[in-house]
Amino acid sequence: MNETKGILLESGTGEVEVLEFIVGHKHYAINVVKTKEIFQVSNITQIPNTSPSIAGMTLIRGKTITLIDLKHTLEKEKQANIEKSMALLCEFNKTEVAFLVDKVVGIHRIGWNQIEKPDEIVIDSQVIGNIVMDNKILMLLDFEKIFMDISSPNKSSYGGYDKGIEKIQYNKKRADVKLVLADDSTTIRNLLKDVLTEAGYVNLTFFDDGQQVYDYLTNLAKEKGKDFLKYVDALITDIEMPQMDGHTLTRKIKEDAILNALPVIIFSSLITDDLYHKGEEVGANAQMSKPDIDNLVKMIDDYTLNKA
Repeated sequence: MNETKGILLESGTGEVEVLEFIVGHKHYAINVVKTKEIFQVSNITQIPNTSPSIAGMTLIRGKTITLIDLKHTLEKEKQANIEKSMALLCEFNKTEVAFLVDKVVGIHRIGWNQIEKPDEIVIDSQVIGNIVMDNKILMLLDFEKIFMDISSPNKSSYGGYDKGIEKIQYNKKRADVKLVLADDSTTIRNLLKDVLTEAGYVNLTFFDDGQQVYDYLTNLAKEKGKDFLKYVDALITDIEMPQMDGHTLTRKIKEDAILNALPVIIFSSLITDDLYHKGEEVGANAQMSKPDIDNLVKMIDDYTLNKA
């Protein structure tokens, strides 16, 4: 599979295509649209003084790509035969990086509602969802957390988000803005809470899947009618979430006679030149790619503080 463009789904269908792969003896999954290419590692250059989870660098059509050893990341054991391993070339947060895996199994089309959220006891793990298939469990990994943990091991920074955070200034007027936010990653929810609070937003309501958000908003609309906008000024949603994804959530909101007045901002690592149109198709008011969090704050201001 060199390109995934041919199998992209229509926007907001409630379905997703995941790539199943094996590391160790466990089965994992990644959203197909995050995977640009699958290749066998043929050359590798070691990098001194880096995280033990970084296997080295390789060349892909003349471009230097960092290789992350998923076996070490997940099991704290080094991949034994790197040059016989398969690698997934991925792009998220405007960064290309490759992940070493033992075997690629295939692609499955499933509904987002088939992805079960992890139990509370493992909520801070690297797994954001479980898919039961053919008497086995595929664990959907939080690749953003993996990437941020490796790039910011001392937890004193936010990886690629830091430059954007430095540009944000506090504005006391934001204290009156009521935001609903949806992201399945505990890491990103905590980051958004910290950054937006520092920026002046204090009325923040968080959810970890799209179905929760939809239920919350529809109940609010039933109770308050068009006055529901007195209780929420904007929704900021990720795309990848169990139970209901951000595109389906946005489509349902924009098809609702009352809820369609709510500004919806999609904030996701999946917003690329190839995928931007999917957010437009479901009616998103705005889209911002992670990790541009300073521009996210500007967008929120435009739809709340600066609205006509």
